[in-house]
Amino acid sequence: MSLFALLGFPLENSFSQDYFNKKFKALALPHTYVNLSLPDLKGLNKWIASQPTLRGMNVTRPYKEQIIPYLHQLSEEAALCGAVNCIRFEYDKRIGYNTDVLGFKNSLLNLLQEVSPKKALIIGNGGASKAVKAALIQLGINFLVAARAPKLADEIPIQHLTHGHLLEHQLIINTTPVGMFPKELELLELPYDAISDWHYCFDLIYLPAQTKFLELAKKQGAKTSNGLEMLHLQADYAWEIWQDDFQ
Repeated sequence: MSLFALLGFPLENSFSQDYFNKKFKALALPHTYVNLSLPDLKGLNKWIASQPTLRGMNVTRPYKEQIIPYLHQLSEEAALCGAVNCIRFEYDKRIGYNTDVLGFKNSLLNLLQEVSPKKALIIGNGGASKAVKAALIQLGINFLVAARAPKLADEIPIQHLTHGHLLEHQLIINTTPVGMFPKELELLELPYDAISDWHYCFDLIYLPAQTKFLELAKKQGAKTSNGLEMLHLQADYAWEIWQDDFQ
């Protein structure tokens, strides 16, 4: 029997535990998936050492970047975006992956269909935004990052966004938790009247299914998608990474 876990804090709305345990049960696999809610990472190594059957972990907010010093190796995607959401334990080695990159990319392609936007506006600059940026680089889509607290010289404060910015960027992606349950009424600071049926709006949030951002964008005629499909895809890719332990 192998153990798998989700690392994050807090984990009240986590999807992974139920998702993976249901798959284990459906396939009659004797494995267990648990939530590991830690307010910081100080006790992580001690916990890992106490779990000899641990074979894999998912990583969510706020540890997708902070987890990297605890790992021995990174996959190409994880190294590209500097964030990890999946870990495979191989003997004494911890290997970090980022399945968000592939999950987001394929979900985005399902939204865009045959359309190929030249520019994207990314809202937020946390760990999730890094996966989005990596996917856009792979797709050849240029991007601008707007955040409440810019970290890099080429990022801008979200409050400085103008109609011109939205008219220039056909694809708008929210990577922040603004509007996520239980704060569904929170709204991104955007000039929504600049959004039109030319735009594609993607929100990584999946709970609620339609955030206020997507609701207002849809009213303006934009094509929209939430993060639920991406969530399932990234979990399926994690399953593939761990599949040797499912035998």
